[in-house]
Amino acid sequence: MKLVIKNLKKNFEKKEVLKNINFEFEEGKIYGLLGRNGAGKTTLFNCLNEDLPIDSGEFYLKENNVKKIEADDIGYVLSTPNVPEFLTGREFLKFFIEINKDKIKNEKNIDEYFDFMKIEKEDRDKLLKDYSYGMKNKVQMLVNIIANPSILLFDEPLTSLDIVMQEEMKQMLKSIKKDHIIVFSTHIMELALDLCDEIVILNKGILEKIDKNNLDNDKFKDKIIEALREE
Repeated sequence: MKLVIKNLKKNFEKKEVLKNINFEFEEGKIYGLLGRNGAGKTTLFNCLNEDLPIDSGEFYLKENNVKKIEADDIGYVLSTPNVPEFLTGREFLKFFIEINKDKIKNEKNIDEYFDFMKIEKEDRDKLLKDYSYGMKNKVQMLVNIIANPSILLFDEPLTSLDIVMQEEMKQMLKSIKKDHIIVFSTHIMELALDLCDEIVILNKGILEKIDKNNLDNDKFKDKIIEALREE
């Protein structure tokens, strides 16, 4: 399965943010999306999630045939977690599972989901308002994974996590990549290199894959930085 983007453009008044995006994201890989501040990474995600209308172009899922992307096909994890703070972690998961029951495949016990996301037993019945920023982010990631969409868009979700949480989340994402198309936006190059199978640069409104081509890590980093400087 592939997420195919063709000639996608998005302007804000006279400013061209996404000029002519052509790219194919494949299932089974984690793509690291890098770009300087204001390059349009979040704009691209908002267009794919249809929170923003595009000016021209198209995007779709392709496997044996072409499929229009629907709301259930995309999970979008925002950089700032958005959870109902008046509920406990358990109440929120129970509510989410109940309203999405017809869409969830291979439903698990709520505590199995907590275990998968490494949320401690003593935190599961706390109000979400008492969760740390990083814990709220883990819950936001968890409900998107429970929904099991084909495409997962992560907008800098690990930035707020401590080192231990980051490592847990990296291993979790690697464990689910086989059955998903995962695009992971970050401004931390080392994180992208450690986690991602492919590095993609959003530069001057264009998406470009940066090939490693037998370069060692330092030379690969230099190549990425040079591509970002060109902006």
